[in-house]
Amino acid sequence: MKRRILLVDDEVAILLTLKAVLEIHGFEVETAASAREAKSKIKNGTYHMVMTDMRMESESAGLEVVQAAKKAPYQPAVAMLTAFPMPGSDWREQGADEMLVKPMNTQDLLVQIEALLVTHEDKKRKAEDKGLELVGASSEAEPKKSRPPARKAAAAR
Repeated sequence: MKRRILLVDDEVAILLTLKAVLEIHGFEVETAASAREAKSKIKNGTYHMVMTDMRMESESAGLEVVQAAKKAPYQPAVAMLTAFPMPGSDWREQGADEMLVKPMNTQDLLVQIEALLVTHEDKKRKAEDKGLELVGASSEAEPKKSRPPARKAAAAR
């Protein structure tokens, strides 16, 4: 089963480039060029991950996408993609699981995406096993579980 990613960015060149890179590496990618389009796709589709630019039609457009993704019943991993990272951990407090800074080395991006997907699925599984919501899942064991896939991907270069 291909993993589905919703890629959101108002810069068409970045959207198409990232879409091509991700598809070459086996992901199924849908795109949205605005927060409004992304929120509609999140509501009507199912994704393993939502990757969104922070600043699009407004300063808060990316955060609107993150919040919509976090409310989705299928609980996708959420990554913010930006050339202007927010200071501190504000992005995590807003609900994103990861901050990806562009431009970025393609191989590094793929390693980070793989690691985030593994970690996120592990969290979801633990939460389901314990009968808790995703928010209540323990995060202590995550780094150990996400390292092996990242090393495998790095070794495959």
